[in-house]
Amino acid sequence: MNRTGVKAALTDLIFNTDLTVQEAADRHFTPEYRQRTDGQWADRAEFVEHITHVRTLVADGHVEVQDELYDGGKYADRHTVYITKKDGSTVTTEVYLFADLAPDGRFSRIEETTLMLEGSEADRTIGSAR
Repeated sequence: MNRTGVKAALTDLIFNTDLTVQEAADRHFTPEYRQRTDGQWADRAEFVEHITHVRTLVADGHVEVQDELYDGGKYADRHTVYITKKDGSTVTTEVYLFADLAPDGRFSRIEETTLMLEGSEADRTIGSAR
């Protein structure tokens, strides 16, 4: 099994413009993928729609993983997303994440809590996957 991780997934989704959002989603997320961010559930279509919008705002950035744990089909991490928007402003978000991995190593479910460290209230969802 070739397991994905959040750094690879978010880098492909948000920052790798050589891939479409759909190609990045197919690489790292199962078709039945669901996500809960700060209490709000999204299915894969809603997730892809959100990431497509985020890409229109982002000029550059990176993901830094502070802690990461794999245990069979379970995954957990703490990571920070650093984004520079096209308008020059910056957004920094710390994320605590728990996930299920499918047998093929892609994410099938993520539940996460986010903490915005830098940015405006309007930027709240830019540094997260929802």
